[in-house]
Amino acid sequence: MRTDLQIQQDVIDQLKWEPVLNAASIGVAVKNGIVTLTGIVDTYFKKITAEDAAKKVAGVKAVAEDIQVGVSPSFRKTDAEIAEAVLNALKWNTLIPDEKIKIAVENGVVTMEGELFWEYQRNAAAIAVGTLAGVKRVNNLITIKSDISVSPSDVRQKIFAAFQRSATIDSGRVSVEVIGKRVILSGKVRSLGEKEDAVYAAWSAPGVTAVENKLSVEEEQLAY
Repeated sequence: MRTDLQIQQDVIDQLKWEPVLNAASIGVAVKNGIVTLTGIVDTYFKKITAEDAAKKVAGVKAVAEDIQVGVSPSFRKTDAEIAEAVLNALKWNTLIPDEKIKIAVENGVVTMEGELFWEYQRNAAAIAVGTLAGVKRVNNLITIKSDISVSPSDVRQKIFAAFQRSATIDSGRVSVEVIGKRVILSGKVRSLGEKEDAVYAAWSAPGVTAVENKLSVEEEQLAY
């Protein structure tokens, strides 16, 4: 079992490994495997990058992210400029049906609403907007509504097959329950990365409109 001090040092090292981040501006605290990130960055993209970096570290059970975005003068934009940039970013991304998304911008905070057919489209929209200059936060309120008709047993079988193909997911420790178009994942995983991979695999199944994540991170016991 890795100690909080070991996890803290690994998170700090991982933040230093990310070329877009100034690790010195981000504070790292760890208690019982839960990482808390604090500090100020100048773009929303850096905020998300720091969170993703922490999730890659072995032993991390959860990330409580309290990083603030203090947009520097070189990145500062008006809400009108941000709104125009958001519309263009969505329009020029071939993965996103931009006509189905409504946006609002207030004080640099972008809120997206609408209905899409796939989770990857929802994620693509968030990524496209999150990298824009002047954006302080993205509220992704887009929901998934699928018109694909697939039986729950077929959905479960496809998800389980995806788990078995994955190099990162231990399919024997993850249970899959399908109720209508809603998937419920439960069981134990070895890392936050494995947890996110399992959720991503579930969202990739046809017809799925919701994934309830009940997976818990349990660090693997190593024999010496």
